[in-house]
Amino acid sequence: MSYPLPNVSTDLSGQVALVTGASSGLGLRFARVLAACGAKVALAARRLDRLEGLAEEIRSAGGQAAAIAMDATDADQLKAAVEAAQDKLGLVSILVNNAGIPDAQRAHKMPPELIDRVLDINVRAPFVLACEVARRLIEAKQPGRIVNIASQAAFEYGGNGAALYSVSKAAVVRMTETLAVEWSRFHINVNAIAPGAFASEMMDGMLERVGDISQHFPRKRIGDPAQLDSTLLFLVGPASDAVTGTCVRVDDGQGSR
Repeated sequence: MSYPLPNVSTDLSGQVALVTGASSGLGLRFARVLAACGAKVALAARRLDRLEGLAEEIRSAGGQAAAIAMDATDADQLKAAVEAAQDKLGLVSILVNNAGIPDAQRAHKMPPELIDRVLDINVRAPFVLACEVARRLIEAKQPGRIVNIASQAAFEYGGNGAALYSVSKAAVVRMTETLAVEWSRFHINVNAIAPGAFASEMMDGMLERVGDISQHFPRKRIGDPAQLDSTLLFLVGPASDAVTGTCVRVDDGQGSR
């Protein structure tokens, strides 16, 4: 096989991407970036009004997008979202499992309902979606890319009332590693990004609870979602063809190693 020199491209023309949690924060940025690189983008989240606004923005810029209402705690809706994305835009070849919630409680104070909700959204939902997307790609004999959004919290925990969140994101990293092995023969690459503290609605809520944590970081800043663009595009683009089962930490030096 002949490769260009250098073997780098951000052209996603002909690809269909499904982005969960696309109504705000990192998911919204991911959807805009993928659309800007030529992918047709299915936007999934609970807040349909926000998704419709983003879809219209993408269309106005010359792209293609579809808004899909989806409750990440409902397995039937997860599968239906993949079906809807395929009906509206074509076979999903890129999945960005971005939807997630914090626990925002000390472990010994968490009610079972909150435990279930965190695990449903942060662990079960990405697993179900990955399996549904992979199944369709395998049946169609087509390659694909799955990017799971983990967190720096998967690797370290500062005791700040996010114990279950940390556990759930560690599960996302392990999920990435195991599914990568299982689907490698089908040319479905599964990777993860583990962001540190980046600006988002979720981060805003954390800052309100615990104060300005940025002053404890070496660079004394909260990351900008734009700083994740290159990592996302590498993992969904053609240049990362041999990269699977990897979690890329993008934490601005905030965490220990």
